[in-house]
Amino acid sequence: MAAAVGHAPSTIHRIWKAFGLQPHRVETFKLSADPLFVEKVRDIVGLYLDPPDRAVVLCVDEKSQIQALDRTQPLLPMRPGQAERRTHDYKRHGTLALFAALDVKVGKVIGQCFQRHRAREFRRFLDTVECNVPADLDIHLVIDNAGTHKTKLIRDWFAKRPRWHIHFTPTSASWINQVERFFALLTDKQIRRGVHRSTQALEADIHAYINAHNAEPKPFRWTKSADDILAAINRFCLRTLQGDALQRTSESGH
Repeated sequence: MAAAVGHAPSTIHRIWKAFGLQPHRVETFKLSADPLFVEKVRDIVGLYLDPPDRAVVLCVDEKSQIQALDRTQPLLPMRPGQAERRTHDYKRHGTLALFAALDVKVGKVIGQCFQRHRAREFRRFLDTVECNVPADLDIHLVIDNAGTHKTKLIRDWFAKRPRWHIHFTPTSASWINQVERFFALLTDKQIRRGVHRSTQALEADIHAYINAHNAEPKPFRWTKSADDILAAINRFCLRTLQGDALQRTSESGH
């Protein structure tokens, strides 16, 4: 940059620091284009902050294509002054799909692994959830818009069970489904650093993590109201539009 504009590197550094610019960093984003985005956000956040009486709120999703990976050479354990080391390459031993339901109030998780990720597996998982929730409680289910969740098989299953109430998340808004946070913890603490020479070993480790989590469950604490979320998105959009307008003005020379 300094060579391109004819200034000293120290000058460029001061300018970047003064305006909080970090050109070496890149982040991703995607705004939901769901026409019912506002209504869905208010509905789901309302469940988190003020859950209904005599009901359980479950966040449900699937973590598909979990790979059973084995490193090509044994791990070298951590030593004083030396981090754990592992080979960059690995051997694949198949994949699993994990279906999980997170109880928002208690923090416990119902999990079930399958070899495939289809509507029939999702229905079998719903049967498992049905058996684990007391019959006198309503069930409010927060799920995304995957095709697996909307097939005739699943619609018919829900139609026969009036105590189930479905709340679909907005499209491109998986961040609002709390079970995604559990999936991230599972990946970081159990799967990523594990060695699995079969899908059976991978499934055993997944269930071991779920059991340990359920032994001392800690529910996630949702702090943002729907108004706070919508206001933050509005500020982001306004800043983006203002930045685009400023860039167009600068490029046109006016």
